[in-house]
Amino acid sequence: MAATLLEMRNIETFYGPIMALRGVSLEVPEGKIVTVLGANGAGKTTILKTISGVMEPQKGSIVFGGKPIHRHEPDWVARQGIAHVPEGREIFPFLSVYENLMMGAFTRHDRAALGGDLEAVYGYFPILKERADQPAAYLSGGQQQMLVIGRGLMARPKLMLLDEPSLGLSPLLVQEIFGIIRRLNEERKVTMLLVEQNANMALKVAHHGYVLELGRIVMNDTCERLRESEDVKEFFLGMKEEGARGRRRWKRKKTWR
Repeated sequence: MAATLLEMRNIETFYGPIMALRGVSLEVPEGKIVTVLGANGAGKTTILKTISGVMEPQKGSIVFGGKPIHRHEPDWVARQGIAHVPEGREIFPFLSVYENLMMGAFTRHDRAALGGDLEAVYGYFPILKERADQPAAYLSGGQQQMLVIGRGLMARPKLMLLDEPSLGLSPLLVQEIFGIIRRLNEERKVTMLLVEQNANMALKVAHHGYVLELGRIVMNDTCERLRESEDVKEFFLGMKEEGARGRRRWKRKKTWR
């Protein structure tokens, strides 16, 4: 059984007077991919921001590698080995692709090893090598997503926080990105906490999943079991087909508690 790398316990995080996370507890085992599923506004991004130190929880604790991290600044958290790949492909548009990648290594002191890691990133994302000298703003949306994942890898993280990597991408690119996520976990043993609305893809690549509703964890299980859950099938995997009617039914569903 894999050791627990990250543990959140009874976390409450607020946006002003609004409670965004309501007693959230979850664990990420070392070497595994854990996914958090939920609708827009459920609090998925807030979980990642709270872990990385962008937001401070009012209650609860976060332990990473046996060390509390929930009262520290984001740069300190990053230096502990957590790479946050944010939603929306936040790149440095006027820097080159190469310079963007090297920004991911700002916490590192082993400069001699950077060349090998850069080549490893290029191995997963060959288009980044082809466009290394171009401004990052010239990349397509899918290529920018590859860039921010590659930038995170340049930190040699113990844990990657991935926020909606499929957002705005074509189905073909979504397949490619998730294929690379799986390879990074299998080949490089990168531990990941993946926040996604594309439940179908997330449950295929992750090992364990949590379902978040209005800031609360309402289900958690292996991804294999979640894929077989009638609730998950109806309200996540079938949402695309059911459309607005399915989303309304999801909001009325209260049986998971």
